[in-house]
Amino acid sequence: MDIAFIRVDIGGTGIKGGLGDKNQGKNSSVTVPTPHPATPEAVAAAVSLVIECISVHPQAPAASAPVGVTFPGIIRHGVVHSAANMEQSWLNTDINQLLSARLCRPVQAVNGADPAGNAEISYRAGMCIDGSVLAITLGTGIVSALFLNGQLVPNSEFGHLEVDGVAAEKRASAVARERDGLSWKEYSDVLQRCLSHLEFFVLARTRYHRWRHSQHANDYLPNLKLGTAVLPATLRNDAGIVGAALQATIAH
Repeated sequence: MDIAFIRVDIGGTGIKGGLGDKNQGKNSSVTVPTPHPATPEAVAAAVSLVIECISVHPQAPAASAPVGVTFPGIIRHGVVHSAANMEQSWLNTDINQLLSARLCRPVQAVNGADPAGNAEISYRAGMCIDGSVLAITLGTGIVSALFLNGQLVPNSEFGHLEVDGVAAEKRASAVARERDGLSWKEYSDVLQRCLSHLEFFVLARTRYHRWRHSQHANDYLPNLKLGTAVLPATLRNDAGIVGAALQATIAH
């Protein structure tokens, strides 16, 4: 495998990094817990630790190689504009500048859901689907990636849509299911309500889901009754870091 890039997926629960190339973007990975509070400085230090662990791999790229980073929030021109599951001190932070200075290498950061969705579109579930496709990640929150005829519409953030007066991710994320002790049937009912509401706004031809513990997809996906096809994301929990490798390709 032609290793070219390091990729890092920053989440509200964990920070995962690994080696990747622009063809498959997947190899051995390292995960550390997301620090709490998840301030820019603390997260940058954790990302640096992940990079240090990856750099000892015999196939690691040169120390000057670019890093693709995904972040759980809206990012425009490298600046963070939302951080629902991170410290609010991230707002208006230039994440590219912060991490590039800390890591001493070029960094390209984007909304966490967008590269994950891009990875599925490029490699797996979303290939050859015309019209609109919506990728949803159910993790610490709910993040989304919307595509129209294969082209990304960035920073969709549909997890913040209100359902019955509450943000969808507060009721239907993987963390919310664990917090509320919901059975899979109970969780399916909650998710059905949220996705039906979302479907009213975005009539996608196909939607596919990543869940923090992807092996449980069959416990809830078959219970959903929507007007669009529902597919599990075939890259599973690796979609974020595969997508980050693609982003590093762009940065390079």
